[in-house]
Amino acid sequence: MTHPAPVRRRPTRPRLLDLFCCAGGAATGYHRAGFDVDGIDHTDRPNYPFTFTRADALEGLAHLIATGHIHRYAMVHASPPCQGKCSLTVGTNNSRGWGGDHEDLVADTRTLLDATGLPYVIEQPNGQAEIRKDLTLCGEMFGLGVIRHRNFELGRCTVAQPVHVQHRGRVRGYRHGMFYDGPYVAAYGNGGGKPTVAELQTAMGITWTDVREELTEAIPPAYTHFIGRAFLAQIRAGVAA
Repeated sequence: MTHPAPVRRRPTRPRLLDLFCCAGGAATGYHRAGFDVDGIDHTDRPNYPFTFTRADALEGLAHLIATGHIHRYAMVHASPPCQGKCSLTVGTNNSRGWGGDHEDLVADTRTLLDATGLPYVIEQPNGQAEIRKDLTLCGEMFGLGVIRHRNFELGRCTVAQPVHVQHRGRVRGYRHGMFYDGPYVAAYGNGGGKPTVAELQTAMGITWTDVREELTEAIPPAYTHFIGRAFLAQIRAGVAA
């Protein structure tokens, strides 16, 4: 009698909740590391490459906590808006008498993330945002065509800080009326010397969107691929929360 071959079931991938998900730069890195990802953003994101829900991110998180559905996730990533304290905008805002109009949701986000009981990551650009800089990543660490420093507060998980290698030159573009060449493109704004969409895609390692605003707001997937792999290694070792 011939017995049927045993069915090999695909191992279940842990799920990650991606808050303020934008177009999915962070999500793609986590997916490549081994997570299935669900994203939430208050704006339609048709280019988001994974399961997407249009909703207020903090209201969505509070609902998941209240209903107990948060426990379907192994980890939460959040990139709350904090433009008013980003180093790329704070100087301009101050010089022109601006400021106070940008949302700062970092503290509210952290409060809810603590309530989940899950490991979490809060990501912010360089600036005055009040997060712990448990980890700082730079495009040069991953051989990318952007510098794009990003800071990460890590809750209930740890990731070793890689060496911050010396930059190879300047960011290409105009500074105070002078044009400078260099190996990196400026992944922000639309001013003189800014890269084309195709150059941004190549520099960031992002291929699924050609919307400039989404590209300039995104973080390179290499960053969260690095974080996600480190966290999954902790799960396998039995040391993650």
